[in-house]
Amino acid sequence: MITQIIGRLVEKNPTHLVIDCNGIGYEVNISLNTYSQIGSEEKIKLYTHLQIKEDSHTLYGFFSTFERDIFRLLISVSGIGASTARTMLSSLDPSSIQKAIVSENVETIKSIKGIGLKTAQRVIIELKDKMFNLYESGEIPDIKSNTIKEESLSALEVLGYSRRQSEKVIDNIIQSSPDSSLEDIIKEALNKL
Repeated sequence: MITQIIGRLVEKNPTHLVIDCNGIGYEVNISLNTYSQIGSEEKIKLYTHLQIKEDSHTLYGFFSTFERDIFRLLISVSGIGASTARTMLSSLDPSSIQKAIVSENVETIKSIKGIGLKTAQRVIIELKDKMFNLYESGEIPDIKSNTIKEESLSALEVLGYSRRQSEKVIDNIIQSSPDSSLEDIIKEALNKL
């Protein structure tokens, strides 16, 4: 198993990189999350996952071992292949996926392209305990703030605001003042939307 790759960055695209290791160019599939963290430096190190199939050997690269661990857990779920897991990591950062699964936030997982209700529920059921054990710093997501966030989003949707637009505003409000009540968050969101 190829577990990491260190070499010279030859080509950089949002979906894949080419890394030169002693004259051999390796094509490494990446998520948008990894793409956004790679700077312009020439020497690069990625943690990898090699997927071997009957007709192909595909190398996936990750900026951190945490992202690779999330990817490996996702592909262990029936119905989620490597490309779907990569789409999930491109849509949400690894810690957001982890928090959504641990706090059983079906809507967040379902918002990812290609993930339906049944798949989202299966991901939560199969991975909740495993994701909970992955916490690096031992910090547990704040379930209370997640419930308030969901209730705020639902209220704003009823008022006619799009979920995607509202989510960014509510996330900023919760980050800046995490002890806000549901009413305060909705009032502040309405002022910003």
